[in-house]
Amino acid sequence: MRLVARACRGMVLPAALLLMVLIAAGTTWAGPPELADRSHLRVCADGNNLPFSNRDGEGFENRIAEMMAEELDLPLQYVWAPQIMGFVRNTLDLGVCDVIIGVSAGYELVQNTNAYYRSVYALVVPNDSGLNPTSLADPQLAGRYIGVISETPPHIPLRRGGARLKPYPLQVDTRAISPMRDAVSDVAEGVTDGAVLWGPIAGYYAARQDPPLRVIPLVDDRNSGRLDFRITMGIRRGEPQWMDWINDFISRRQDDINQVLTEYGVPLLDSRGRLLPIERPDDGG
Repeated sequence: MRLVARACRGMVLPAALLLMVLIAAGTTWAGPPELADRSHLRVCADGNNLPFSNRDGEGFENRIAEMMAEELDLPLQYVWAPQIMGFVRNTLDLGVCDVIIGVSAGYELVQNTNAYYRSVYALVVPNDSGLNPTSLADPQLAGRYIGVISETPPHIPLRRGGARLKPYPLQVDTRAISPMRDAVSDVAEGVTDGAVLWGPIAGYYAARQDPPLRVIPLVDDRNSGRLDFRITMGIRRGEPQWMDWINDFISRRQDDINQVLTEYGVPLLDSRGRLLPIERPDDGG
Protein backbone atom coordinates (compact mmCIF):
# COMPACT_ATOMS: atom_id res chain seq x y z
CA MET A 1 0.00 0.00 0.00
CA ARG A 2 2.06 4.06 -1.45
CA LEU A 3 2.03 7.82 -1.01
CA VAL A 4 -1.67 8.50 -0.53
CA ALA A 5 -2.44 11.75 1.14
CA ARG A 6 -5.54 10.57 2.97
CA ALA A 7 -4.80 7.36 4.79
CA CYS A 8 -4.56 5.12 1.79
CA ARG A 9 -2.07 2.34 2.24
CA GLY A 10 0.48 1.40 -1.67
CA MET A 11 1.55 3.72 -2.43
CA VAL A 12 4.75 4.98 -0.82
CA LEU A 13 4.65 2.40 1.83
CA PRO A 14 4.47 -1.19 1.41
CA ALA A 15 2.09 2.34 -3.08
CA ALA A 16 2.01 2.68 -1.27
CA LEU A 17 0.46 2.44 1.84
CA LEU A 18 2.39 4.14 4.59
CA LEU A 19 3.07 7.34 2.80
CA MET A 20 -0.49 7.11 1.58
CA VAL A 21 -1.49 7.43 5.17
CA LEU A 22 1.05 9.85 6.60
CA ILE A 23 -0.16 13.40 6.16
CA ALA A 24 2.85 15.44 7.02
CA ALA A 25 2.47 19.14 7.58
CA GLY A 26 5.68 19.70 5.69
CA THR A 27 7.49 22.92 4.99
CA THR A 28 7.98 24.13 1.44
CA TRP A 29 11.50 23.49 0.16
CA ALA A 30 12.65 25.14 -3.03
CA GLY A 31 15.25 22.48 -3.85
CA PRO A 32 18.18 22.73 -6.25
CA PRO A 33 17.91 24.17 -9.77
CA GLU A 34 16.24 21.91 -12.32
CA LEU A 35 18.66 19.48 -13.94
CA ALA A 36 19.46 20.56 -17.49
CA ASP A 37 21.39 17.43 -18.43
CA ARG A 38 20.55 14.05 -16.93
CA SER A 39 23.11 11.26 -17.10
CA HIS A 40 20.78 8.69 -15.51
CA LEU A 41 17.13 8.24 -14.73
CA ARG A 42 17.42 8.23 -10.94
CA VAL A 43 14.41 6.62 -9.27
CA CYS A 44 13.62 6.70 -5.54
CA ALA A 45 12.19 3.30 -4.60
CA ASP A 46 11.74 0.65 -1.95
CA GLY A 47 13.78 -2.46 -2.71
CA ASN A 48 11.35 -4.84 -0.96
CA ASN A 49 7.89 -3.58 -1.83
CA LEU A 50 6.13 -5.85 -4.31
CA PRO A 51 3.99 -5.48 -6.30
CA PHE A 52 5.38 -1.97 -6.65
CA SER A 53 9.15 -2.39 -6.69
CA ASN A 54 12.05 -4.53 -5.59
CA ARG A 55 15.78 -4.80 -6.21
CA ASP A 56 15.28 -7.54 -8.81
CA GLY A 57 13.09 -5.27 -10.95
CA GLU A 58 10.00 -7.43 -10.51
CA GLY A 59 7.45 -4.73 -9.60
CA PHE A 60 5.16 -2.81 -11.93
CA GLU A 61 6.83 0.45 -10.94
CA ASN A 62 10.14 -1.09 -12.03
CA ARG A 63 8.56 -1.85 -15.39
CA ILE A 64 7.27 1.70 -15.79
CA ALA A 65 10.67 3.12 -14.81
CA GLU A 66 12.26 0.95 -17.50
CA MET A 67 9.86 2.38 -20.08
CA MET A 68 10.84 5.90 -19.03
CA ALA A 69 14.57 5.16 -19.16
CA GLU A 70 14.22 3.67 -22.62
CA GLU A 71 12.46 6.79 -23.91
CA LEU A 72 15.05 9.05 -22.29
CA ASP A 73 17.83 6.82 -23.65
CA LEU A 74 19.44 6.88 -20.20
CA PRO A 75 20.70 4.20 -17.82
CA LEU A 76 18.24 3.43 -15.02
CA GLN A 77 19.59 3.98 -11.52
CA TYR A 78 17.75 3.34 -8.25
CA VAL A 79 18.21 4.86 -4.82
CA TRP A 80 16.80 2.27 -2.43
CA ALA A 81 15.23 3.12 0.90
CA PRO A 82 12.38 1.64 2.98
CA GLN A 83 9.21 3.59 2.26
CA ILE A 84 8.51 4.59 5.82
CA MET A 85 8.42 7.96 7.52
CA GLY A 86 11.25 10.11 6.18
CA PHE A 87 11.38 8.42 2.78
CA VAL A 88 10.87 11.61 0.75
CA ARG A 89 13.16 13.64 3.00
CA ASN A 90 15.98 11.10 2.70
CA THR A 91 15.73 10.54 -1.05
CA LEU A 92 13.95 13.03 -3.31
CA ASP A 93 14.52 16.06 -1.09
CA LEU A 94 18.23 15.29 -0.81
CA GLY A 95 18.56 15.38 -4.59
CA VAL A 96 19.98 11.86 -4.81
CA CYS A 97 17.09 10.74 -7.04
CA ASP A 98 14.59 12.56 -9.22
CA VAL A 99 11.24 10.73 -9.30
CA ILE A 100 9.05 8.50 -7.15
CA ILE A 101 6.98 6.33 -9.48
CA GLY A 102 3.93 5.87 -7.22
CA VAL A 103 2.50 8.75 -5.17
CA SER A 104 -1.09 9.51 -4.24
CA ALA A 105 -2.56 12.60 -5.90
CA GLY A 106 -2.49 15.48 -3.45
CA TYR A 107 0.43 14.22 -1.39
CA GLU A 108 1.92 17.40 0.04
CA LEU A 109 5.62 16.53 0.22
CA VAL A 110 6.11 16.28 -3.56
CA GLN A 111 4.95 17.90 -6.76
CA ASN A 112 2.45 15.53 -8.33
CA THR A 113 2.42 14.74 -12.03
CA ASN A 114 -0.79 13.83 -13.82
CA ALA A 115 -2.34 10.61 -12.54
CA TYR A 116 -1.50 7.46 -14.48
CA TYR A 117 -3.93 5.13 -12.74
CA ARG A 118 -6.83 5.05 -10.33
CA SER A 119 -7.57 2.06 -8.14
CA VAL A 120 -9.70 1.08 -5.16
CA TYR A 121 -9.57 -1.01 -2.02
CA ALA A 122 -10.70 -4.60 -2.50
CA LEU A 123 -11.86 -7.56 -0.44
CA VAL A 124 -9.88 -10.79 -0.87
CA VAL A 125 -11.78 -14.02 -0.11
CA PRO A 126 -11.45 -17.73 -0.96
CA ASN A 127 -13.02 -18.71 -4.26
CA ASP A 128 -15.60 -20.85 -2.52
CA SER A 129 -16.55 -18.13 -0.03
CA GLY A 130 -20.18 -17.09 0.02
CA LEU A 131 -19.15 -13.52 0.73
CA ASN A 132 -19.94 -11.04 -2.01
CA PRO A 133 -20.43 -7.67 -0.29
CA THR A 134 -20.88 -4.42 -2.14
CA SER A 135 -19.66 -2.28 0.75
CA LEU A 136 -17.81 -2.54 4.04
CA ALA A 137 -21.11 -1.89 5.80
CA ASP A 138 -22.71 -4.95 4.17
CA PRO A 139 -24.36 -7.19 6.82
CA GLN A 140 -22.51 -10.14 5.26
CA LEU A 141 -19.33 -8.94 6.96
CA ALA A 142 -20.81 -8.65 10.46
CA GLY A 143 -19.09 -11.15 12.75
CA ARG A 144 -16.62 -12.23 10.06
CA TYR A 145 -12.91 -12.31 10.86
CA ILE A 146 -11.41 -9.82 8.40
CA GLY A 147 -7.79 -8.77 8.00
CA VAL A 148 -7.03 -5.08 7.54
CA ILE A 149 -3.96 -2.85 7.68
CA SER A 150 -4.19 -0.59 10.72
CA GLU A 151 -4.97 3.09 10.10
CA THR A 152 -5.98 2.56 6.47
CA PRO A 153 -9.37 3.78 5.18
CA PRO A 154 -11.26 0.45 5.54
CA HIS A 155 -10.37 0.00 9.21
CA ILE A 156 -13.07 2.14 10.85
CA PRO A 157 -15.93 1.23 8.43
CA LEU A 158 -15.23 -2.47 8.98
CA ARG A 159 -15.27 -2.07 12.73
CA ARG A 160 -18.48 -0.05 12.64
CA GLY A 161 -20.10 -2.69 10.46
CA GLY A 162 -19.50 -5.36 13.07
CA ALA A 163 -16.64 -7.28 11.47
CA ARG A 164 -14.12 -8.89 13.80
CA LEU A 165 -10.77 -7.44 12.79
CA LYS A 166 -7.31 -8.94 12.55
CA PRO A 167 -5.06 -5.87 12.28
CA TYR A 168 -1.68 -5.83 10.54
CA PRO A 169 0.89 -3.06 11.12
CA LEU A 170 1.09 -0.13 8.75
CA GLN A 171 4.52 1.33 9.42
CA VAL A 172 7.06 -1.42 8.84
CA ASP A 173 10.53 -1.90 7.44
CA THR A 174 9.78 -3.93 4.32
CA ARG A 175 13.23 -5.50 4.51
CA ALA A 176 11.99 -7.51 7.48
CA ILE A 177 8.25 -8.17 7.09
CA SER A 178 5.38 -7.82 4.62
CA PRO A 179 2.06 -7.37 6.42
CA MET A 180 0.09 -7.16 3.16
CA ARG A 181 1.42 -10.49 1.92
CA ASP A 182 0.76 -11.99 5.35
CA ALA A 183 -2.84 -10.73 5.30
CA VAL A 184 -3.51 -12.53 2.00
CA SER A 185 -1.71 -15.68 3.15
CA ASP A 186 -3.93 -15.78 6.22
CA VAL A 187 -7.00 -15.78 3.95
CA ALA A 188 -5.56 -18.64 1.88
CA GLU A 189 -4.76 -20.64 5.03
CA GLY A 190 -8.20 -20.11 6.57
CA VAL A 191 -6.94 -17.99 9.45
CA THR A 192 -9.29 -15.16 8.40
CA ASP A 193 -12.48 -15.05 6.32
CA GLY A 194 -11.11 -12.29 4.11
CA ALA A 195 -8.88 -9.23 3.97
CA VAL A 196 -9.48 -5.68 2.74
CA LEU A 197 -6.39 -4.23 1.08
CA TRP A 198 -5.35 -1.55 -1.39
CA GLY A 199 -6.34 -2.88 -4.83
CA PRO A 200 -2.88 -3.37 -6.40
CA ILE A 201 -1.75 -5.35 -3.36
CA ALA A 202 -4.96 -7.40 -3.20
CA GLY A 203 -4.82 -8.32 -6.88
CA TYR A 204 -1.14 -9.22 -6.89
CA TYR A 205 -0.99 -11.47 -3.85
CA ALA A 206 -4.41 -13.07 -4.39
CA ALA A 207 -3.31 -14.32 -7.82
CA ARG A 208 -0.21 -15.93 -6.30
CA GLN A 209 -2.05 -18.23 -3.90
CA ASP A 210 -2.76 -21.87 -4.73
CA PRO A 211 -5.57 -21.88 -5.64
CA PRO A 212 -5.88 -18.16 -6.45
CA LEU A 213 -8.20 -16.13 -4.24
CA ARG A 214 -11.14 -14.02 -5.38
CA VAL A 215 -10.78 -10.23 -5.45
CA ILE A 216 -13.84 -8.01 -5.01
CA PRO A 217 -13.06 -4.34 -5.82
CA LEU A 218 -15.26 -2.15 -3.62
CA VAL A 219 -16.25 0.21 -6.41
CA ASP A 220 -19.90 0.49 -5.37
CA ASP A 221 -19.23 1.37 -1.73
CA ARG A 222 -20.72 4.80 -1.09
CA ASN A 223 -21.02 4.40 2.68
CA SER A 224 -17.45 3.88 3.88
CA GLY A 225 -15.70 7.12 3.02
CA ARG A 226 -13.15 7.33 0.27
CA LEU A 227 -11.76 3.99 -0.91
CA ASP A 228 -10.42 4.91 -4.37
CA PHE A 229 -7.33 6.99 -5.11
CA ARG A 230 -5.52 8.42 -8.12
CA ILE A 231 -1.82 7.62 -8.33
CA THR A 232 0.73 9.98 -9.84
CA MET A 233 4.50 10.26 -9.95
CA GLY A 234 6.23 12.56 -7.49
CA ILE A 235 9.04 15.01 -8.23
CA ARG A 236 10.58 18.04 -6.53
CA ARG A 237 8.84 21.38 -6.85
CA GLY A 238 10.34 23.90 -9.24
CA GLU A 239 11.10 21.45 -12.07
CA PRO A 240 8.58 22.39 -14.79
CA GLN A 241 10.49 20.83 -17.69
CA TRP A 242 10.77 17.50 -15.88
CA MET A 243 7.09 17.70 -15.01
CA ASP A 244 6.16 18.38 -18.64
CA TRP A 245 8.25 15.46 -19.88
CA ILE A 246 6.67 13.00 -17.43
CA ASN A 247 3.14 14.23 -18.16
CA ASP A 248 3.79 13.83 -21.88
CA PHE A 249 5.20 10.32 -21.28
CA ILE A 250 2.09 9.34 -19.31
CA SER A 251 -0.20 10.67 -22.03
CA ARG A 252 1.62 8.89 -24.85
CA ARG A 253 2.19 5.60 -23.04
CA GLN A 254 -1.05 5.30 -21.07
CA ASP A 255 -2.16 2.18 -22.93
CA ASP A 256 1.20 0.52 -22.29
CA ILE A 257 1.07 1.50 -18.61
CA ASN A 258 -2.44 0.07 -18.31
CA GLN A 259 -1.25 -3.19 -19.85
CA VAL A 260 1.52 -3.49 -17.27
CA LEU A 261 -0.88 -2.76 -14.43
CA THR A 262 -3.35 -5.33 -15.76
CA GLU A 263 -0.61 -7.97 -15.84
CA TYR A 264 -0.12 -7.39 -12.11
CA GLY A 265 -3.84 -7.71 -11.33
CA VAL A 266 -4.39 -4.04 -10.45
CA PRO A 267 -8.12 -3.17 -10.36
CA LEU A 268 -8.32 -0.10 -12.60
CA LEU A 269 -11.04 2.54 -12.52
CA ASP A 270 -11.97 5.02 -15.23
CA SER A 271 -12.35 8.76 -14.66
CA ARG A 272 -15.88 8.23 -13.32
CA GLY A 273 -14.86 5.58 -10.82
CA ARG A 274 -16.16 2.62 -12.84
CA LEU A 275 -14.18 -0.63 -12.97
CA LEU A 276 -12.39 -1.03 -16.30
CA PRO A 277 -12.72 -4.40 -18.04
CA ILE A 278 -9.64 -6.60 -17.88
CA GLU A 279 -8.11 -6.95 -21.33
CA ARG A 280 -5.24 -9.39 -21.13
CA PRO A 281 -2.85 -9.79 -24.07
CA ASP A 282 -3.36 -12.69 -26.48
CA ASP A 283 -0.80 -15.30 -25.50
CA GLY A 284 -0.98 -16.88 -28.93
CA GLY A 285 -2.40 -20.09 -27.53
